Amino acid sequence: MTETVSQALQDRALIEEATKKSGLIWVRGTTGPARALWHLWHNGAACLVGGPGEQPLDDLGLTDGGTATVTVRSKDKGGRLVAWEARVVEPAPGSEAWQAAVEELKGKRLNAPDADTLTERWARECRVLRLEPTGAEATQRPGRMPEVSHAAPPPASPRSPGGPHRPRCRSCCAGAARADRRRPGRFGSDRAPTPSWRSGCRSPRPGPWTGP
Repeated sequence: MTETVSQALQDRALIEEATKKSGLIWVRGTTGPARALWHLWHNGAACLVGGPGEQPLDDLGLTDGGTATVTVRSKDKGGRLVAWEARVVEPAPGSEAWQAAVEELKGKRLNAPDADTLTERWARECRVLRLEPTGAEATQRPGRMPEVSHAAPPPASPRSPGGPHRPRCRSCCAGAARADRRRPGRFGSDRAPTPSWRSGCRSPRPGPWTGP
């Protein structure tokens, strides 16, 4: 019993310290993948704001009274340090808890286009959330990490890897480059060398690049 209580206290201290130091946390709600969100630690919870003009929250399933999983990275090494279960609390705009969170978040919101009316816009259009730790122990911590990879697959894209490119003929183009390097007058001459090009090369001559 004593060991369990001691471990719970250590985990709670680790959760608070790691979340305070990390500039980002990865939040997974009831829907969608985990998403990196900026936040701050205030009064025993990770506080964040999202909505129009702020970070997107709509497709994460973060509802008042619901649950979420929070993953925190190590500030020193950048790897996963601790993961914990949270209860989502959405204070009513203008309430004491909402005002306390907003006063802290305003100081961390950089380059806001409406700094003078930021509070009014958040109350009107955005959501302010508190993610409060619920479990007695962290679900993941040093010595209790999963053995399987948690790497997310890359999102689908209509573009091919690398994007558009000019066709090349390796043998001809490589030979032309070597010929240019051996051409007299490359250095110290007033005549600029003419690039070599084999007449039998099937690749088109390089022209102005018109890619995106």
